[in-house]
Amino acid sequence: MNARVAAILLLLLVVLGGAAIVYQQQEKNRRPSNAASLGQVLLKDLKAADIASIYIAEPKASLTLERKDERWTIAERGGFPADFSKVREFVLKAIELKAGQSEPIGDKDRARLNLDESATQVIFRGADGKPLRALIVGKKYFKREVDDPVKALGDGRFVMIPADPKTVYIVGDPLLQATAKTSEWVDRAAFQVEKVKTLEVKFPDGGGYRIERNADNADWKLAGLKPGEKLEVTKANAASYSLSMLDLSDVLPKEQKDTGLDKPAEITAVTLDGLTYNIKVGNLQGDNYFVSFTSAGTLKPDPKDAERSKRLEERQPREKLLQNYVLLIPKGRLEDTLRKRPDFLEKKQDRKK
Repeated sequence: MNARVAAILLLLLVVLGGAAIVYQQQEKNRRPSNAASLGQVLLKDLKAADIASIYIAEPKASLTLERKDERWTIAERGGFPADFSKVREFVLKAIELKAGQSEPIGDKDRARLNLDESATQVIFRGADGKPLRALIVGKKYFKREVDDPVKALGDGRFVMIPADPKTVYIVGDPLLQATAKTSEWVDRAAFQVEKVKTLEVKFPDGGGYRIERNADNADWKLAGLKPGEKLEVTKANAASYSLSMLDLSDVLPKEQKDTGLDKPAEITAVTLDGLTYNIKVGNLQGDNYFVSFTSAGTLKPDPKDAERSKRLEERQPREKLLQNYVLLIPKGRLEDTLRKRPDFLEKKQDRKK
């Protein structure tokens, strides 16, 4: 190799090396400043087995979920069972929460993103009551403009870590379960009245009705029918069947005031299984009735359906627990049962048809 060729090769190496340096610098400049935080786990070392309670605080409400044995309970509802699947899902999401984006944040931005005193605080605590990890949850994050941000699910959430108040993170989950509303956490299974034999309803004003039948597939009879009156059977079926479809919106302490349960509509349902339910229905609160109930009697096993008998027996502890609370039951679940007596009568024009 002569001197001229060597000089050319050396020059090419210098040029290529310089281009590589320039390219690396350009790529570095293109990378976002938060590249190091992308994908990082926010609640490091948080383990489900270590969590004994979850404290959620909003500006006007707070809620504490406590783990007792193999179940979760709501402290503010006297230890009423929380929906285990919801708690489990929330814990798993929190453990796996990763930063999708991060930016420096100041006081004005914190207020704009509801990461100031208007934020929701979530604290995971151990068995000793000490905090394991904490998260500050702000506004929902949307990739595009939506008509109603309150009702829209969201594409993610703005969050902060208390130990790093100068950084906001966007996570890819809207964290809808980060709320102190007990109604979003209660186990919604209510008492259920199946195979009703007699159903009697008395209203505070003195009105009411009574329907009865001798067997599960027998025809209903309306007490006190006058000549020319006829029971509309579909209404009777709906009135009794609705009591087997009850669910909860929320529960309240037994001493809850202004429920209307001192002057209630009273429902007495006797089942073919040998149980008697005395149900009191009070005032409406929004779309829910205040309800309390007691049950009595001895459950009769069904020789033709052992599986159903077992299911009814397994429900008894839950029903005993529910009797210690004021229940909030959706209005729509009780409308068919709370009809006035004239509503059960077949209209004359319908009979002509």
